[in-house]
Amino acid sequence: MAVVEEKTSPETSEKSWHGIVLQSLKRNDIRLVPYVPDRVLTTLIRSLHADPFFTTFPTAREEEAVGIVSGAWMGGMRGAVLMQTSGFATLANVLASLAIPYQIPLIMFVSERGTLGEFNYGQSLVCRTMRPVLDSLAMEHHTATRLDEFEFIVDRSIKQAITTQAPVALILSPLLTGGKVFDK
Repeated sequence: MAVVEEKTSPETSEKSWHGIVLQSLKRNDIRLVPYVPDRVLTTLIRSLHADPFFTTFPTAREEEAVGIVSGAWMGGMRGAVLMQTSGFATLANVLASLAIPYQIPLIMFVSERGTLGEFNYGQSLVCRTMRPVLDSLAMEHHTATRLDEFEFIVDRSIKQAITTQAPVALILSPLLTGGKVFDK
């Protein structure tokens, strides 16, 4: 009897970090996913576009994506935002004046740059200030570094954000995603 090996594409594998995000969003009925394009998030973004369950589109700025998800929540639809660390630098005002006081369960997936070999000083500066800003806003945040814990962190963070009506930031470490590949 021959054994047939099941081949899974890295783009669609549930056991990849991006596959876990996709399945967790579905499981929690999060259909709207605006994003600011990012190389690390490319596979996830392509998978979202390919799946008719999701409404996903690029935005010009991160604040715009947060505003769209906030309006959708007020209209009865759940959403999440995808962004890079540098884009987080523009969000303090919209988080402090919209998402937090109006109890929007904003789910933010932030691909982390600025660490582990980063060449861009601006990225490093934002990376060092992101967590203190989240702490000063008393906003829940988790840094995902390990695939074996990732599904638990994502699923529980989404559930908590929805039940407590409070935003959460899920920071995707290069240890999880492989980070941005730098050309020589």
